[in-house]
Amino acid sequence: MKKKVTSPSKAAALRRLAKSRLRKLQGHPGRITSDSEVRRLVHELQVHQIELELQNEELKQSAHVARLAVEKFTDLYDFAPIGYFSLDPDGRIMEVNLTGTVMFGIERSGLIQRRFQLFVEEGSRKEFNEFLGKTFKTHRKRACEMRLVKANRSHFWADLEAIVTTPGIGGVSWCRVAVVDISARKHAAEVQLRLEIVAASNRKLEREILQRRKAESALRRSDDESLRLLEESRRLQEQLRNLAHQILRAQEEERKLISRELHDEISQVLVGINVHLSLLRETSVAIPAELRRQFARTQRLVEKSVDIVHEFARKLRPPQLDDLGLIPALRSFLNEFSERTGITVQLKVFAGVESLGNNRRTVLYRVAQEAVINVGKHAQATSMSVSISKVPGAVSMEISDNGKSFAVEETLTIRKNRRLGLVGMRERVEMVGGRFGIESELGKGTTIQILIPFRAGGGGNRARSPGEAPRQPARMDDLQPQVPKS
Repeated sequence: MKKKVTSPSKAAALRRLAKSRLRKLQGHPGRITSDSEVRRLVHELQVHQIELELQNEELKQSAHVARLAVEKFTDLYDFAPIGYFSLDPDGRIMEVNLTGTVMFGIERSGLIQRRFQLFVEEGSRKEFNEFLGKTFKTHRKRACEMRLVKANRSHFWADLEAIVTTPGIGGVSWCRVAVVDISARKHAAEVQLRLEIVAASNRKLEREILQRRKAESALRRSDDESLRLLEESRRLQEQLRNLAHQILRAQEEERKLISRELHDEISQVLVGINVHLSLLRETSVAIPAELRRQFARTQRLVEKSVDIVHEFARKLRPPQLDDLGLIPALRSFLNEFSERTGITVQLKVFAGVESLGNNRRTVLYRVAQEAVINVGKHAQATSMSVSISKVPGAVSMEISDNGKSFAVEETLTIRKNRRLGLVGMRERVEMVGGRFGIESELGKGTTIQILIPFRAGGGGNRARSPGEAPRQPARMDDLQPQVPKS
């Protein structure tokens, strides 16, 4: 049978009724006069006993419910996912749940009555004191974030939310502080910040890559344009070189033609005039002596004119070069140079050089002529030698002197060379496929060496391919094999 549960107000009313009747019985002892009265009293006592038993059962059930509620609250409090701390105005820990003890790595007994500030990072303690003071002052819920310190001295970020409770026993107010470990959130925020920074860097890098690609594209276009202009420049240089070679050939042909005209035509005319003057002077007996002297002076002027014409024709192009060959023409020029300047000149030549074509023999003569003239003008030499020898597949000519040296590279640079002597020699040599080299050393004089192939197509007058380095002045070491000195 289900027991009836009486309320506390009914229990109190029953108690007051029992006390009242007990006083009546005590005030009238011996008043019980009949068995019926006794039975009634016994019945009331039994009823009161049952009521007391019912109340006792109700109290047991209330105690059980209260115990279950306390256990439930304790479980919810201790095993909550956040730390709960009860602090007094000074920050002393009055209560703490198990999660709070786990956060700091200290048992509950080690936390009670210790100041919470001891577990706050030293640099944030002032901030925490201000936070706690404002919480007690305003009685409003407040929150903040700061770094806390565990028992092992490691740090973690925590979110603190505090609110003041109503005064309890003794009229003391506590501050309930909920502590949430947000290290993971902070770490995630830092990671997110790093990701944003990396993303920003990537975007910046992408922009830079795009700009670099544009710059590289522009540079490639510029390189292509530069290569095109370079190739065009090389083509124009080659055309200029070919034009220079054609000019040299045309100049040599003009010299040859003018020299022959001077030697064959004008010289013959002058000689004829001189002969007629002689015949006229001898056949005219009645000519006065003064007129004969005038005839004689005129004949001498005509003879001098013939010599001048011959000299001019020889300078333009010596007739011996075409009529007798390279060796007589070169020997005649060197003898005349030695007599005129006093410089000793030695000539060594092999007879097979005459088998070269007319253009190659002309180049040998012109190079020797220009080199010897330069020695007479600038070298201040006392002796020199001209050696023409045969090497495999080519003819080598070496011209050496004991005069002063000079800067070869600067002299061979067209911009710094106004006379164009050495440059003209090089162009003549390359015109027939040969190679030109020069070396000048202080105290040892200057040596010029050229190599001219026996056959055409020696490679000195070829067009360079794209990307080939521009032509540099040849050095003596570049001309192999070296000329044997005999």
